Amino acid sequence: MKTLTLISFVFIFINAVCYSSEIVEIYLLDNLDDERGYCLDIKGHKSRAKIEKGLQAHTCYIYQGGIAVDQGFDKDKLSNSMFFIPGFSACMETSYNNLGTKIILDQCKDKNSKYLIFSKTGEIHLANDDSLCLTVSNKNSRKGKGRDPLHNIKNIEFQKCKKDISKFQLWGTR
Repeated sequence: MKTLTLISFVFIFINAVCYSSEIVEIYLLDNLDDERGYCLDIKGHKSRAKIEKGLQAHTCYIYQGGIAVDQGFDKDKLSNSMFFIPGFSACMETSYNNLGTKIILDQCKDKNSKYLIFSKTGEIHLANDDSLCLTVSNKNSRKGKGRDPLHNIKNIEFQKCKKDISKFQLWGTR
């Protein structure tokens, strides 16, 4: 019986390792005013972040030695334009109202829906309108809490994709 239990455990462990995806952060290619750079980040503190509060551009945590749970995206799913944050089982989606298009986080309901496209050129744009890009605010950053030096935070929104503001619109993964 012990052998069967051990074999079952090894099989489950191997499957988990084989099917686990690499976690990456999505970062703005231009560091702007913070040498640590800006990453897409769920509002709130790491594992205590709340998906209903949405996303922001926040100092990347990679300088601390790893990707934070509230900044980590599934690389495999991202290659299929699914912006999945496994630490929160949430996906980036869009919401429309009379004020425009808004980025939201929600439980990944429809695995085949593509709300956003991560283009080969580094733009994150709407699946149904490639003229609107996910854009970091060009206003001064807000200071976060804790840490020395303090973390920086900027709002994100959809704006027309334009070459003259591309430093606020071009993203990469690492």
